Amino acid sequence: MSTVPPPFPTPQEPVDHPELLQLGTGLEADEPCLRADAARNRARLLEAAARLVAERGAEGVTMEAVAAAACVGKGTVFRRFGDRTGLLTALLDHSEKKFQAAFLGGPPPLGPGAPPVERLRAFGIAMLRRSTDDLELQLAAEPGANRRYISPARRVLRHHIEVLLRQAVPEADCELLSHTLLGQLDPALVHHLTKQCGLPLSRLENAWLDLVDRVAGAGRSR
Repeated sequence: MSTVPPPFPTPQEPVDHPELLQLGTGLEADEPCLRADAARNRARLLEAAARLVAERGAEGVTMEAVAAAACVGKGTVFRRFGDRTGLLTALLDHSEKKFQAAFLGGPPPLGPGAPPVERLRAFGIAMLRRSTDDLELQLAAEPGANRRYISPARRVLRHHIEVLLRQAVPEADCELLSHTLLGQLDPALVHHLTKQCGLPLSRLENAWLDLVDRVAGAGRSR
């Protein structure tokens, strides 16, 4: 039975993600142009948080510690970032923006211009390598179960996978399949496999390539 996929943009077209490059706490939505003093305070808080991550690791960063390091009241940190997860998410924001720019508009095969299967392969490899670089911070900033699947960053990543799947295997349930593939790249799983099980990153990368090829191959063989 043939199905008509919804009109998602192709990876070669401009992709209008309302969340794109707006991955922080959401508290900035009502103030698109921060006052100069507010912008300076935010930058100072993030700089202090980054120093604490470097010195103590992400687990050692608290709202109180950041306030003390930045010489501001604790309430200022809560007003700016909401909670500890919001603060750590803001620290990841720059890395997330660079990664989005790479897969939405960078050179192929990660960016537009390559076949969808090649882009999927490159996407997973790039995301695994990025996760290993920022693993501790990503784990600390992981939203709770009630927000994990609706966070703006995850929605952008999952939607990108879905767009490519609709090109590669349009007859599949690409919405659910995109959740399955993204689960393979979950930072908590990467941590478990590399840190707790001692698997080399190369094995995770090969497993991703095999998964993409099997999904695409199964689609082509129907």
